[in-house]
Amino acid sequence: MTSPKHIAILGAGPGGYVAAIRAAQLGARVTVIESHALGGVCLNWGCIPSKALLSVVELGDKVKKADDLGLLVQGPVTYDLARMVARKNRVVATLVKGIATLFKAWSIEHVEGTGALQDRQTVRVSAADGTMRDVQADAIVIATGSSWPNLPQFPIDGQQVLTSRHLLDLDRIPASLLIVGGGVEGCEFAALYSGLGTEVTIIELMARVLPLEDEEVSSMMARELKKRGVTVLTGTTVENLERSPTAITVSLNDGTQIVTEKLLVSVGRGFNSRGIGLEQVGVQTGRRGEILVNDQMETTVPGIYAIGDVVGKAMLAHVASAQGKVAVENIMGHQATIRYDVIPAGIFTLPEIGRVGMTEQQARDRAQTAGLNPDQVLTVGRFRYAGLGKAQATGETTGLFKIIAESPGGKILGVHIVGAHAADLVHEAAMAMQVGATVSQMADVIHAHPTLSEGMMEAAEDVEGKAIHQARRRIP
Repeated sequence: MTSPKHIAILGAGPGGYVAAIRAAQLGARVTVIESHALGGVCLNWGCIPSKALLSVVELGDKVKKADDLGLLVQGPVTYDLARMVARKNRVVATLVKGIATLFKAWSIEHVEGTGALQDRQTVRVSAADGTMRDVQADAIVIATGSSWPNLPQFPIDGQQVLTSRHLLDLDRIPASLLIVGGGVEGCEFAALYSGLGTEVTIIELMARVLPLEDEEVSSMMARELKKRGVTVLTGTTVENLERSPTAITVSLNDGTQIVTEKLLVSVGRGFNSRGIGLEQVGVQTGRRGEILVNDQMETTVPGIYAIGDVVGKAMLAHVASAQGKVAVENIMGHQATIRYDVIPAGIFTLPEIGRVGMTEQQARDRAQTAGLNPDQVLTVGRFRYAGLGKAQATGETTGLFKIIAESPGGKILGVHIVGAHAADLVHEAAMAMQVGATVSQMADVIHAHPTLSEGMMEAAEDVEGKAIHQARRRIP
């Protein structure tokens, strides 16, 4: 009887720890090398902590509207950030402990330290106490993730100039916050801290916030941020930064100066591909430092795989997890690949955003590249939350469902949702796209009433001008 295949995994984030468990399920002996906490950035300093804090602000928003609903609440809504952070830490600790329990249940070895490749089957682990150990394995999975940028113009000190990691652990609500970068992270923190009462300003180099999202969604979110009191400055860059003991003065490219208590640097992340021995074993990287992999997540060196942020495909926790499963499935002799065209994503602003597939502009560009007239081959269906009985009943009427589909044929190309529970609702669309359902088939699915999911059905019907609760078009 042959011994089980041994897999070594560098990193225990959402890619690494999921890969480890799936590998163990498939019968492998697994060693995970991690120098920090299990769960990586997502669990400890990103996805989960920010949502734990945002959930409190979301509850506060509802309490502020309680009087309109007939619920009498005495006094104004106030927040105790220190207690919010303490709760956040308890949530994180519980989930980290859960991963450790799963490792124990599946007999997964956790080696604390920093790993570097020595050859195709050896990882040298350096522990915090200076000791070293070599881990021999039949296959290696690199899941080292990404890290916050180190930009000379924004010298991060953890006191005034912050990363998102620092901002998640403040124990006092700052009077003012300047966010450099209006992408996903920047907009989420703008929603969080504006809700806490901080005066928030976003500076974005591009012409709009959330520049990678559908333009209609981006415009809607900009309006919602402004309703929350957030100042949004687009097409803007920082020219100079000066610090005093109590404030930061930022000079912009148009000559404007902004004085702020805290500054969040939210302008992307760098790949953790240096210092892990890639050159020594011949693993190739791209021009941005991302590790190059094939559809099976294998690098240019046979037997060495890479997953998650470090491969630069789609820097999302659930993508890392899916890639981890694909990598170990292939290592263990199965065949698996990942589809990047139907990956759903959630943006946890207030209100939320959910999306999957192409933006409207991407669909139009693709049609034009193929020599087609977008207006003849594409159709867009929309339905607003305000038209839903459930939204009216719960007071959550801000929002939009948008579906981009091919015409004729009805293939769904992209779905974008803004509104309450959008990040949950989008998975119906992801499933439909995964199995190749048409927009007509989605419209034919009977949806329970009253639910927010009815908005998906109505938007699908609107693609053909048949939405029941929308007086907009006449059926030909």
